[in-house]
Amino acid sequence: MVAAYNMPVQTHNTNAYETALAQFDKAVRFLSIPDGVAEFLRYPRREFTVNFPVKRDDGSMEMFTGYRVHHNTVLGPSKGGIRYSLAVDMNEVRALAMWMSWKCALAGLPYGGAKGGVVVDPRALSPRELESLTRRYAAELIPVISPHADIPAPDMGTNPQIMAWMMDTYSMTVGYSVPAIVTGKPVNIGGSLGRNEATGRGVITAMTEALKRSESLNSRNIRIIIQGFGNVGSNAAARAAELGFTIVGVSDVFGGIYNPNGLDIRALRAYVADSGDLRGYAEGELVSNSELLTLPCDVLIPAAMEGQITRDNADKVKAQLIVEGANGPTTTEADDILNGRGVVVVPDILANAGGVIVSYFEWVQDLQAFFWDEDEIFRQLDRAMVRTYEATEHTAEEYEVDMRTAAQIYAIKRVAEAVMTRGFYP
Repeated sequence: MVAAYNMPVQTHNTNAYETALAQFDKAVRFLSIPDGVAEFLRYPRREFTVNFPVKRDDGSMEMFTGYRVHHNTVLGPSKGGIRYSLAVDMNEVRALAMWMSWKCALAGLPYGGAKGGVVVDPRALSPRELESLTRRYAAELIPVISPHADIPAPDMGTNPQIMAWMMDTYSMTVGYSVPAIVTGKPVNIGGSLGRNEATGRGVITAMTEALKRSESLNSRNIRIIIQGFGNVGSNAAARAAELGFTIVGVSDVFGGIYNPNGLDIRALRAYVADSGDLRGYAEGELVSNSELLTLPCDVLIPAAMEGQITRDNADKVKAQLIVEGANGPTTTEADDILNGRGVVVVPDILANAGGVIVSYFEWVQDLQAFFWDEDEIFRQLDRAMVRTYEATEHTAEEYEVDMRTAAQIYAIKRVAEAVMTRGFYP
């Protein structure tokens, strides 16, 4: 049986790549790096587009389009997820690959950024069709992926089973088992303990670090709203509830539920595991995803997809702290509005770095064939998240900028210095 997917909340209309470039341009103005190096970092290193057929269960053939973008490989092999969504396009993949470069650099990982995707709704395919699509897409990517060049991982619309199919396809092609070709795969074939929980847990670690430093939000009676209840959102909710926080609202692709007295997250996760989504859950008020973003709370965690907080709703957000579980959920115009209102935004490349941090742990374990227990995974993850938060905070104070710009400054500087040390070939 194929596991549940982390699907998008709604189709986005913003150009994610324009947002990524605007964020880059804003940050790079604070750095004394040569114009040529800055221009080099604005462009992906390579872009790969594939068109391939899949045989449907009724015997018909259907064509699908997939992408893989390597933004930068200066610090090491590129790393980034694979998403299955009808919203996938080249500009989205470019943006996500760029954000992965900065995310890995900010966390101190020896990776560059990559991203991939297929234009498909995985829920519209049977398990056999989904496996066929995945294996054919993986086969098309073999010229550009390897354990030492580019390591895919799950993302929106994909899951550990899909990573297992990708690993098997690559392994069968080269003639021997290669666990390190992907991360986020099942534990019984070389996956890491704690990987499924990593991104959501990291989001809550970032949130608690921000709360420690907040003058107005320093009590345990914190009310949280989480947009998106896939892998990231549900695990963030579970971790927050474990720590004693109150989750008053959550949502999935079909809409949201809100209860100002708090939701029973354990019961809610059990309900979703049984029914497949939040529809029909009776312990709260039904609301739309757009309404959920503007309901009363102290902390808002957008954990769905990019372009959710915009200039149209940023002034209506009631949270005093936003912790970005998704990639690029806040547009540049919304950032300006939120900053002007004094809302603290913990940016995506910091807040959701837990996934790639534990993916790094998984890759290292696979290469060494030596595996860690879950306590060690979470101990190292929490240390890495706190260290990354502190580095971002220090940069924000040094340059007198907001947290997003600080995170980008720190990451871009690290990559730029590596570019200048290595030089340009030939």
